[in-house]
Amino acid sequence: MHCSSSWLTRPFRERATQCFLGILLAALAVVTLFNLTLPAEHPLHVSTYTVTLLGKYLSYALLAVAVDLVWGYLGILSLGHGAFFALGGYAMGMYLMRQIGDRGTYGDPLLPDFMVFLDWDALPWYWLGFDMAWFAFLMVLLAPGLLALVFGFLAFRSRVTGVYLSIITQALTFALMLAFFRNEMGFGGNNGLTDFKELLGFDLRSDATRLGLFLATGMALAVGYVLCRAIVSSKLGRVCVATRDAEARTRFLGYRVERFQLFVFVVSAMLAGVAGALYVPQVGIINPSEFSPIFSIEIVLWVALGGRATLYGAVIGAILVNYAKTVFTGVMPDAWLFALGGMFVLVTVLLPKGIAGLLAYRLRRRRPPPSSSPEPTAPREASA
Repeated sequence: MHCSSSWLTRPFRERATQCFLGILLAALAVVTLFNLTLPAEHPLHVSTYTVTLLGKYLSYALLAVAVDLVWGYLGILSLGHGAFFALGGYAMGMYLMRQIGDRGTYGDPLLPDFMVFLDWDALPWYWLGFDMAWFAFLMVLLAPGLLALVFGFLAFRSRVTGVYLSIITQALTFALMLAFFRNEMGFGGNNGLTDFKELLGFDLRSDATRLGLFLATGMALAVGYVLCRAIVSSKLGRVCVATRDAEARTRFLGYRVERFQLFVFVVSAMLAGVAGALYVPQVGIINPSEFSPIFSIEIVLWVALGGRATLYGAVIGAILVNYAKTVFTGVMPDAWLFALGGMFVLVTVLLPKGIAGLLAYRLRRRRPPPSSSPEPTAPREASA
């Protein structure tokens, strides 16, 4: 019992975790305060649109933390985490579609509008149960978790590593994208799932619900960050780092490396699914483009720009890159990909450890140098 509590509370004793949680909670409080108390014409007022945009950034930050867990500490460059994100999003979207009921365009209480349009006469079996919130929320974890379990078991048992594993993960998400684009799959085809009405009885169009989703996403990010810190600061985390740096030596010492890889990979996939589930009600749509391999590559760029193997660097990278994307796509939509590529090249050349590495370097520069005066030694006893 003592070991279990120590494993869970260890991250809270780390200065980096304390600073991260303090900044995150302060940001959540400030945004909430400025949204609720300041009038719309006030220059510091945070509009509901901005709250929703920030909530989307936070869901991306949770996704980046999930990728940094497997890439930064396990050495697995996954180019398919967009698939886990999308599966969690689709699980949430299916629940939200079932909540529409007879308020849809065609007024069918059971079938979503796209199924009525495609002349479906019955709800597919895999849609059953998504009218219940507990079942849908469970599937947010189980759908990406089971996919990661099956895929990881086959890949890690076969000792597929390096660039080959990256290519396989990219092929996985590409195959899922092609499948979900088909109308016969029953997930809305290329239009996806949209026109959501309510979540747990709350109107998704109301300002209060938008603010609640923003706060829920921020708290999920905090929990996900602490969970990842607990993993990487434990004995499990040390084995993961050893596997990343010298897998053959770790196997030689008697560790079943594939078991550690599989556990961390499944946890990371579940975190990505939670991020997708929080993303969908805030943006109001989920479609097969979330399975796009380009999106999964963008996630890796967030982590690389922010700083690999730091967790908080992944959060910084996700928020900064997506904020830049919002600005560039509004001003110069055709130049965004060039700006992203240029940003990645500059950081790779000038900041190989990312923004987090630069922050750590500046903090070390500010620390006072250790004292150069010799420590006092005990006097020697006089010889007889």
